[in-house]
Amino acid sequence: MSNVVIAGASGLIGSALCTILDGHKLDILVRRPVGNLPDAITQHVAEPSRWPEIIMALSPDIAISCLGTTWKKSGKDASQFRAVDKDLVLAFAMATHLAGASQFIAVSSVGATKDTGNLYLRTKGEVEDSLALLAFDRLDIMRPGLLTGDRRNDRRLGERAAIMVAPIIDRLIPGAFSRFRSIPAFTVARAIAKLVGNGTSGRFIHENEAIRSLAS
Repeated sequence: MSNVVIAGASGLIGSALCTILDGHKLDILVRRPVGNLPDAITQHVAEPSRWPEIIMALSPDIAISCLGTTWKKSGKDASQFRAVDKDLVLAFAMATHLAGASQFIAVSSVGATKDTGNLYLRTKGEVEDSLALLAFDRLDIMRPGLLTGDRRNDRRLGERAAIMVAPIIDRLIPGAFSRFRSIPAFTVARAIAKLVGNGTSGRFIHENEAIRSLAS
């Protein structure tokens, strides 16, 4: 049994992961209480500034970042967006590395690269490069396409529309570009659960096909 800590457990992937990840000691870091959690999960409600001291006390073996915000939630402010999607992710990663975690799993995005003018993809790419420098024994980067799932607490009309037409668009995307197709958040969560505790060292990128294969 490994000690696992998750940041971003209230999101689409993180909340699904909490329902399926068993056989481990599981702690989650949240800014607001999360309801309907399995009894085996311990949640730590605190501002991110306190997360490093909590992480140090937990001494996790494995850390999972499902952190992320949206352009709307950030107030359409680039610095606020990067404060969560980059700064908070890296602060969490550095704290878990210092606390002794040997494996780090991060949810990124298909198309992530620092060499683009797209703020979202550039931020994800920069985070991936920075995580590699921390030299975890094993680093897993999840690069899913458009995530589908129940977003009852999120009223992003544009993304809801994209999710609705995703089955049609997916059929139009050639197999060679399957990494750009939509994918259920629950499938990504299942893949992450399968990766937890994998002892093979190195840096691994998982896009849609690899994610689906892991989850099956």
